[in-house]
Amino acid sequence: MTELKQLTYGIVGLGIMGGSIAKSIRANVLELPGSSGKILACDVSTQTLDTAEKGGVIDESFLPDGADRMLSRCDLVYVCLYPHATLDFMKKHKAAFRRGAVVTDISGVKTLLVENIEDVLRSDVDFIIGHPMAGGAKEGYVNSNGAYFEGRNYILMPQKWNKGESLALMKDLIAAMGFSRIVETDCRSHDHKIAFTSQLCHVIASALVESAEDENITEFGGGSFEDLTRIAMINAPLWTELFLSNKEELLGHIAGFEKQLDNIKQYIERSDAEGLEKYLTDVRRRRMSMGTLVTQDK
Repeated sequence: MTELKQLTYGIVGLGIMGGSIAKSIRANVLELPGSSGKILACDVSTQTLDTAEKGGVIDESFLPDGADRMLSRCDLVYVCLYPHATLDFMKKHKAAFRRGAVVTDISGVKTLLVENIEDVLRSDVDFIIGHPMAGGAKEGYVNSNGAYFEGRNYILMPQKWNKGESLALMKDLIAAMGFSRIVETDCRSHDHKIAFTSQLCHVIASALVESAEDENITEFGGGSFEDLTRIAMINAPLWTELFLSNKEELLGHIAGFEKQLDNIKQYIERSDAEGLEKYLTDVRRRRMSMGTLVTQDK
């Protein structure tokens, strides 16, 4: 923890995730006794930067034309942008990163990143591919919250170029921010599983909302509809990019879901109570064996 308290952190993109990361580092690392670290942030919004600086979350702010000046001072940089924008930023500012810096991302698809990684790598900068599994349903710095990370999962995809000390530093920071478990995997496995646990869920929630007969249906809600569709309050540009960037994996999971939906439909059409009850009993068994992640109301 001592080393973490002395670092200069850079946050590129101060939206809900970048803002939450900045708030978490501030609260859990830099507000501890003996800290001399700083948080610098770069964003397109002057208003967002002013809000974060006046609120004591960040120490200095930079607009995009000042990104190189910021990066040259940072020991650890979080690039909190959409997948393609992450690649574009890394390529454009590759030369500006401080020698010896650790750089990481939060983007929701990784195969795209690793397939183009040669264009952004530098031998004296350690780029660690990662994905914090947390956040809120609404976008923007105004909805950021460092507490989103408490008890959540963090996925790391170590690569052959990563240094042991850089990974150890990242793991220390991840734990300090409140994440309870770090999962290590490869980029393709990440994209396959995230397509199911995240992207498919957003597809289902979106389709359920669009299938509603009227917008007053929530007058008859008892919580089930609300729970299933919370994530349908969706950031359309972001999720469009995520769906299309990972379309092969996502389409495979959609097909699997359609098959199971058709199975239930057939049991109901045939009034097959025995078959339906057996199916639902197995659903209960499988869900209970999957474990539970306590989540916050976002």
